[in-house]
Amino acid sequence: MPGRLVARLAAAALRLPAVRPGPVRTTRDIPVRVRDGVVLRTDHYAPGDRPAPTVLIRTPYGRGGPLRLLGRLLAARGRHAVIQSCRGTGGSGGTFAPLVHERDDGVDTLDWLRRQPWWSGALGMFGVSYQGFAQWALAADAGDELRAMVAVVTASSTRDSTYAGESFALDTVLTWAELLHAQTVPRLARQWELKRGQPRLAAALDHLPLAEADRVATGVTIPFFQEWLRHHDPDAAYWRSRVFADRVARVGAPVVMVTGWHDIFLPAQLDDHATLRAAGARPRLVIGPWTHGSPGLFVAALREGLAWLDEHLDGSSADGQPTGFSRAAPVRLHVGGPGGGWRDLPDWPPAATDTPWHLHPGGELASRPPTPSAPDEFRYDPADPTPSLGGPLLVAKRAGPVDNRPVEARPDVLTYTSAPLTEPVEVIGGVRAEIHVRSDLAYLDVYVRLCDVDRRGRSRNVCDGLVRVAPGRFPDDGSGALRVPVPLWPTAYRFAAGHRLRVQVTGGAHPRWARNPGSGEPLGTAVTLRAGWRQVLHDPEHPSALWLPIVHTAPLST
Repeated sequence: MPGRLVARLAAAALRLPAVRPGPVRTTRDIPVRVRDGVVLRTDHYAPGDRPAPTVLIRTPYGRGGPLRLLGRLLAARGRHAVIQSCRGTGGSGGTFAPLVHERDDGVDTLDWLRRQPWWSGALGMFGVSYQGFAQWALAADAGDELRAMVAVVTASSTRDSTYAGESFALDTVLTWAELLHAQTVPRLARQWELKRGQPRLAAALDHLPLAEADRVATGVTIPFFQEWLRHHDPDAAYWRSRVFADRVARVGAPVVMVTGWHDIFLPAQLDDHATLRAAGARPRLVIGPWTHGSPGLFVAALREGLAWLDEHLDGSSADGQPTGFSRAAPVRLHVGGPGGGWRDLPDWPPAATDTPWHLHPGGELASRPPTPSAPDEFRYDPADPTPSLGGPLLVAKRAGPVDNRPVEARPDVLTYTSAPLTEPVEVIGGVRAEIHVRSDLAYLDVYVRLCDVDRRGRSRNVCDGLVRVAPGRFPDDGSGALRVPVPLWPTAYRFAAGHRLRVQVTGGAHPRWARNPGSGEPLGTAVTLRAGWRQVLHDPEHPSALWLPIVHTAPLST
């Protein structure tokens, strides 16, 4: 089927603006040689031979499927679309080492683009997930030729997402390693493994030591997985050349960011947004009810991204009309919960009242201050770790809001629940908790999750966070109690009247975060599992609480 017709049908099905008339010419497997002699395989979708703006996409996931569609859509809108496989993937030479070569390979690819007869001097970039990391690696070096960026569920730095809360994002990292390896195995073998429910990956997520988990999942050792187990220290030299956060403020091109409330990179992407705002930029931010792989995210990214490129590459849409981004609100987000919906805001985060909801004895959550009370306690056993359920995960079908009642029924999960709300409570912004804990082990994790409990008693997760505790990280108050600050994922959510707020507190969420063995052994080699008791304190001297950024509410329940 001709590329132009495919683009027209896709644009109609996805309700995208109309494409321009004219042919789309596709050239595949172009060899682009970079400075060390490695050849990077590249596809070019052209709207003809004339010079026109170019959109570059660099990817480790192959150049077919959705990217082939995107290439045709871009070319049908008058762009040269250049889609390149990162080294070691998709037929490109060399060895794939995440984040190591993306800056130099990106700079060399840009030099190659400048030598093409159809190069107009205007560059745009589009990327989802790792493709976005590759954008940030190049963006500061592209100078004035870079006219627009579309950054979808991605960030300039992977380090903090890998070690969220200074734990280890086991499910994300190992699942991604398995996904990349799966691209190298025969298609039928891969389909059989998926049909069986990926038992090797499931076994690997439960395996100790973690240094063997990649071999359990794939049959081979994955170098970057081994490196990420070893280089946990945030100040490690290993990460200095693999994060690009210090380059974000130097990017002058307009950026649109599209992400979801249950995306694995949401906090890091919002950090990039804050950096751009502090530098005086005016990025557009769109946050929807999506996970990392939601189909709705893909459609939204196309709509937002194509329109953004239209406006900033040549100032108009495909039909020659202004797109109106210059007049649109810079922030558009979806508020979850009953009575929510899409909202336009002048900035992120909006003005809000940071309001504490205190933990009380008897499993009560209320806005009134704490009173003298005995602590609650639970026993955490890493041999039977508290399971993760839904939330920000790499695999879309397991991610997002789910019914939390199965995990809340476990004896190692404390829950604190408010009275039914008399009026709606709307929360938009960063959510945080301060939990005062006492433990008979020096090594532990503190996990906090906020849920919405409906009138039928169903408890659905809104946002959560985990912090790893080690000796000396948090000061002891003299009684053995530690005040542990726990940043949760940001959110926008409306708790309806008659619903209740619920806070879970426990010692982990495995395998989303690697279980804490309690022994203090190194991440990759730990095999000794130590169970222990945790106390959660909630008296006036230890006011454990969840802090909510409330933007609209009637009187709170007390």
